[in-house]
Amino acid sequence: LDDLGKRYAVDLRLGLTNARAVENLARDGPNTLTPPPTTPEWVKFCRQLFGGFSILLWIGAILCFLAYSIQVATEEEPPNDNLYLGVVLAAVVIVTGCFSYFQEAKSSRIMDSFKKMVPQQAMVIREGEKMQINADLVVLGDLVEIKGGDRVPADLRVISSSGCKVDNSSLTGESEPQTRSPEFTHENPLETRNICFFSTNCVEGTARGIVIATGDRTVMGRIATLASELEVRQTPISIEIEHFIQIITGVAVFLGVSFFILSLILGYTWLEAVIFLIGIIVANVPEGLLATVTVCLTLTAKRMAKKNCLVKNLEAVETLGSTSTICSDKTGTLTQNRMTVAHMWFDNQIHDADTTEDQTDGVGDTAGDASESALLKCIEVCCGSVRDMRAANPKVAEIPFNSTNKYQLSIHEAEDNPSGHILVMKGAPERILDRCSTIMIQGQEEPMDEMWREAFQSAYLELGGLGERVLGFCHLNLSSSQFPRGFTFDCDDTNFPTMQLCFLGLISMIDPPRAAVPDAVGKCRSAGIKVIMVTGDHPITAKAIAKGVGIISEGNETVEDIAERLNIPLSQVNPRDAKACVVHGSDLKEMSSEYLDDLLRNHTEIVFARTSPQQKLIIVEGCQRQGAIVAVTGDGVNDSPALKKADIGVAMGIAGSDVSKQAADMILLDDNFASIVTGVEEGRLIFDNLKKSIAYTLTSNIPEISPFLLFIIASVPLPLGTVTILCIDLGTDMVPAISLAYETAESDIMKRQPRNPKTDKLVNERLISMAYGQIGMIQALAGFFTYFVILAENGFLPRNLVGIRIDWDDREVNDLEDSFGQQWTYEQRKIVEFTCHTAFFTSIVVVQWADLIICKTRRNSLFQQGMKNRILIFGLFVETALAAFLSYCPGMDVALRMYPLKILWWFCGIPYSLLIFIYDEVRKFILRRQPGGKQLLRENHD
Repeated sequence: LDDLGKRYAVDLRLGLTNARAVENLARDGPNTLTPPPTTPEWVKFCRQLFGGFSILLWIGAILCFLAYSIQVATEEEPPNDNLYLGVVLAAVVIVTGCFSYFQEAKSSRIMDSFKKMVPQQAMVIREGEKMQINADLVVLGDLVEIKGGDRVPADLRVISSSGCKVDNSSLTGESEPQTRSPEFTHENPLETRNICFFSTNCVEGTARGIVIATGDRTVMGRIATLASELEVRQTPISIEIEHFIQIITGVAVFLGVSFFILSLILGYTWLEAVIFLIGIIVANVPEGLLATVTVCLTLTAKRMAKKNCLVKNLEAVETLGSTSTICSDKTGTLTQNRMTVAHMWFDNQIHDADTTEDQTDGVGDTAGDASESALLKCIEVCCGSVRDMRAANPKVAEIPFNSTNKYQLSIHEAEDNPSGHILVMKGAPERILDRCSTIMIQGQEEPMDEMWREAFQSAYLELGGLGERVLGFCHLNLSSSQFPRGFTFDCDDTNFPTMQLCFLGLISMIDPPRAAVPDAVGKCRSAGIKVIMVTGDHPITAKAIAKGVGIISEGNETVEDIAERLNIPLSQVNPRDAKACVVHGSDLKEMSSEYLDDLLRNHTEIVFARTSPQQKLIIVEGCQRQGAIVAVTGDGVNDSPALKKADIGVAMGIAGSDVSKQAADMILLDDNFASIVTGVEEGRLIFDNLKKSIAYTLTSNIPEISPFLLFIIASVPLPLGTVTILCIDLGTDMVPAISLAYETAESDIMKRQPRNPKTDKLVNERLISMAYGQIGMIQALAGFFTYFVILAENGFLPRNLVGIRIDWDDREVNDLEDSFGQQWTYEQRKIVEFTCHTAFFTSIVVVQWADLIICKTRRNSLFQQGMKNRILIFGLFVETALAAFLSYCPGMDVALRMYPLKILWWFCGIPYSLLIFIYDEVRKFILRRQPGGKQLLRENHD
């Protein structure tokens, strides 16, 4: 201690001088945490406006304005279609960007949370005087006093203490309060007893210590720096959207350039060819898809909130579904975060106690030591009112627990002996046993011989091996003649016996697993998700809980288990023979990255115990090196770096610290690990449903693009206009596409392996092949059939349409003859053309009915899945009603160039709709019979 005083230039009795304190404050700065640089809100808004899918729409809008500018420069009366399209695309991006920004509003408020944890006042001793000062003025070398209920103002080296216990659970994950005393007990600073850490709570007793670190230099400060400096990885869904943009851009540019060259070959001017190029590229942009994806993610986030999963970042919804590894904290996540009596040993038998969560009888919430609270609740349930017992047996003397004696003793007036007292003692079992000469068996005292000592040892080892904290109990009836009522018991210089006591039994306690966790871990296993426990607790306790919740399966052994079973040294066991392993933090410290990778690769069931925050980070990075999508759960400050580094961080809403909640992407409002499984299912479901939405939306691209291609190649009147395309993409297709987000999960959703981000893409070649090459083609045929029927009914037979475009669009030609010799003015021709646009549009709507129904399932028949999705049925009605409204509403001919249709023209698309449905049912039937079927038959949503 003298060396300590010299090192920090402090008098251990008088404290620092005021001058020295001022000097230290000037040198080290205030005892506060430095806030990290934050991203300005306008930058976050711009990311929403110009990131990912939005870029594609912005490029489309710019190309539209460019095309319109060329038309204005080269034509007397340019059409306004490209201007309208450009404005609409820009509006879609801005509205969706604002929506996403306000939905997420994600800012890194980690340091604000740390500041909330910093105590405002501290008791220091300077120049021999005790004084309360602001915590940010505490300096290196200060002499600080703490008591029960205080938060520790800085990292302290304890120099004296009296029954001091601190709650380190938010820092180390240990649920049991830790004793603090001047003795050095461990090389690891997190485990030694003589250091109190900044912002942990003192739960009882008092202590005096020297400040050895302040602000950013404290353990808490280093964790804060670690968490705030970590770079966040790109979410899997944003990677998928980037991949989708690349595919769509590739298809659009390929088609655009191909038809640009073809246009020049066919004799169009280069300006006309450029207009065609831009038109085809823009026609490939699915205008409504950005809004659909955002709304789908938002709907799922709201659905998850009802199931106690609060999503802070919309993209995290899907990330959880992609998860292949969950690194879970133990205390409070897998366990109930309350010490509970688990077993009792008396009369030479081990008895089980009730450790379930829903214990409604007995005392309510208790304050103070967790073990004392557990004993109190147990006795209340087993023996009746503790208050009545205390009243009937008043306490007259007590020696509190301390780390030297390792026992707690109290003397009471005995209810069953009106003139006598009873001495009761509890503490470390071996210390209690040493003080006993008899043992209570079946209500009779028997001598404590070797047989009973062996029975005690056997029970003690069994309970300890279960990872439980064991206490021994004994008593002694004090002679009423020697210790009559009113006798003054001296607890400092003991004037009563503390040896030759009667041993009563053992009680063991544990922070028990949550009831729903074993089932949740089992579901994770069947879903192909590896669950790894990462805790700061003792390896024996961690292993016991891991076995209790199924992280280590029944029958799977660690190297230690194998060595014990075969009775051979650990060195002779081949690590590959053990499916499970328990890794101590000190071993992890010495481990190379290669060895850790090998361990993660070759063991399916892993527990990491006594880990530091830095090591949790190393474990997460190791899992990510294996290509895993990693979810990390945690509730303490110690978990925050790992929560931020993970692909998805999951914090606890009730017991979680503010810091962990800010670092996480998702918060479990009920602190239940089982809610994660619900989240995984919802995440997988939204990925499946997004695929369905995208497949549905992209399919209508072909009937939207192909009229433009026929217009260029065959020089026919334009079958479908730009404004009509917008009515499909931002009108009739929107509600049905969103309705697919409400589709229920298929039966195998939690039985299949997690998707491989490298091979299982949101949009892949099979989906494009299905949407563009198969269903889209049938839809285009339906549109063209309707187009040719209407023109034929008006006198223009298909054989006379090729090459007619130039005369058709010429305002000067007012005597164009049809196939039967009738003459048509420019205005009359345009009414027929716009009627064709409307009919082509309604045909797309009719075939999209079938497309919506086939997109409901990946491989199941519609007759298996059924039509239980009411939102989807509503979407079909909305789609049809909107199409009818646009076709028949007065004024639409002027506003959108939509003209009323004969009822019969609606039926032109129905045969093609039936063809799509029958074709896809046959395809899925073959797929179910031959799962490894040909590529083109593979499911469009796999």
